[in-house]
This record gives sequence, C-alpha cells and structure tokens, in this order.
Amino acid sequence: MEIDPFIFRLSIFILSIFVGYYVVWSVTPSLHTPLMSVTNAISSVIIVGAIIAALSGSSIEIFNLSNIFGFLAIILAAVNIFGGFLVTQRMLQMYKKKKK
Repeated sequence: MEIDPFIFRLSIFILSIFVGYYVVWSVTPSLHTPLMSVTNAISSVIIVGAIIAALSGSSIEIFNLSNIFGFLAIILAAVNIFGGFLVTQRMLQMYKKKKK
C-alpha cells in the first residue's frame, strides 16, 4: 500500500506544529530573550529568500504565483522581526534595575 505524498507531508507538518508548540512553551523565561534573537536572525534569512522569490520570473508577467507568495513572505517575516524586537526590548527592560 502506497501513501500519498501530500498526506505524508501534511502529517509531518501537523506533527511539527505540536512539537514546536510544546518546545516553545517549555522554554524558561531566562532563555526567552536569546531565543527571540535567534528567531529574528532566522526571519532575516527568510526575508532574503522571499525577496529572491518575489523578484523571480519574467518581466512580462509581474503578478505570478511566486511573486505574490514572495511578497507575502516579506510582509509576514518583517512583522515577525519587528514583533520579535519589541518582545526582546520588553524582556530586557524587565532585567534592568529600577532607579529609586
């Protein structure tokens, strides 16, 4: 019996969602800020790939599927980076000593 490749990939994707959820929620608060920094670095690599995808294709057809998905990936990764920096700033503010 042969398994459909789509079902196989979908099951891996669903399992990775559960594993990622439990890994992220088990992180201690002291490791949260370095983890966010690594996530921001990964998102910046995603933006480079998204720019390549958004600019791929011929100049005749501007709005093909790869251009649209590349542009959408740029927007989502930029929001992720901006939100990550905001969360990192708030976490670092929690560790600063307050002046009396």
